[in-house]
Amino acid sequence: MYTAHPDRYADMPYRRTGRSGLKLPALSLGLWHNFGPDRPVETQRAILRRAFDLGVTHFDLANNYGPPPGSAESALGEALKADFAPYRDELVISTKAGYLMWPGPYGEWGSRKYLLSSLDQSLTRMGLDYVDVFYSHRPDPETPLEETMGALHAAVRQGKALYVGVSNYSPEQTREAARILAELGTPLLIHQPRYSMLDRRPETSGLLDTLDELQVGSIAYSPLEQGLLTGRYLDGIPEDSRAASDSPFLNSDAVTEELVGKLRDLDEIAKSRGQSLAQMALAWVLREGRVTSALVGASSPRQVEDSVSAIGNLDFGSDELTRIDKIVTR
Repeated sequence: MYTAHPDRYADMPYRRTGRSGLKLPALSLGLWHNFGPDRPVETQRAILRRAFDLGVTHFDLANNYGPPPGSAESALGEALKADFAPYRDELVISTKAGYLMWPGPYGEWGSRKYLLSSLDQSLTRMGLDYVDVFYSHRPDPETPLEETMGALHAAVRQGKALYVGVSNYSPEQTREAARILAELGTPLLIHQPRYSMLDRRPETSGLLDTLDELQVGSIAYSPLEQGLLTGRYLDGIPEDSRAASDSPFLNSDAVTEELVGKLRDLDEIAKSRGQSLAQMALAWVLREGRVTSALVGASSPRQVEDSVSAIGNLDFGSDELTRIDKIVTR
C-alpha cells in the first residue's frame, strides 16, 4: 500500500490561479504521453507516486490522451484506486474535450452534446464523481461560443467539475469566453496555451497580457518544446527520439543545424546557472510569476525528479534574459 511522503509540501511552490482560491503547484504532471498500454503499469504508477511525493498535486489529462485515446484517463483511474484513494482531496485533476474522440459528427469540437458526453465518459474511465477543472480543448469555428461556454457552465452546475478552463484560444476568444462565463456565474479559471523559450506566441499575441487583465490563471504546455529543450538534441537527432520517428508533433526537418546551434548556446547559459537545459527552460516559463504552472511529461520517476529540481532556481538576471532572447531570435 502506497503511503505519501510526509514532507511532500515542504519545497514545491504553489501559486494562486488568477483571482480564484485555487493554488496550483509550479510544476504539474501532464499525462499526454507515457500513460497507455504500451507502457508498464508499474512504471506509470511509480511516476505518479514520485510526482505526488515531490509536491506535484496536479495531474492534467484530456479525453484523447494515450495512445490510444482514453487510455491515459483509464490508467489514472487505476492508479487513483490503487494508490491515491486516501488523497483525492489533495489532488487537482483536470481533463479536456475538443479534439477527435469518436467517429461521427458528435465526437469532436465544441457542441454541448459532445462536451458533456465526453466528460461523462472521462469520469467513468477515471472512476471519479467530478474533475477539478474541465477545459474546452480548442475553439470551435462553427459552434457559437455561448453554447460551448454554456456546456462548461452546465458541467459545474451538475457537480461534475469544480472549475472550467480553455486551451488554445486566442486573446480575443479568451476575452469573449470570460465575458460569457461571468454572465453565467461560472468564472473562467485558467487558460492552457503552448509556451516555451522557442514558442513566444502567448507573449507576442498579447495572450499573457489579456490573462493578467482578466485575472485568469495560465498553465503552459510543451514548455520543453516537444523535447527540443531537454538537451537530447545537442548533438543532432538521437535514433530513439521523437524527431527520429517523425512524430506529428516533432519531425526531423525541424531539427536544423541552426536550431542545434541555438540549443547548444542555451545549454551553456543553463550550465552557468547550475541547471540542465530542461530545468532552465522550465524556470524561464515560470519566471516573474506570470504563468501559474508549467506542465511536464515524464517516462520515469527520475525525469519527474529532474523537472522538479528546476524550482531550485527560478530567478533570472536581466543579462541572462537578454542573452536568451538574442540566441532564440537570431
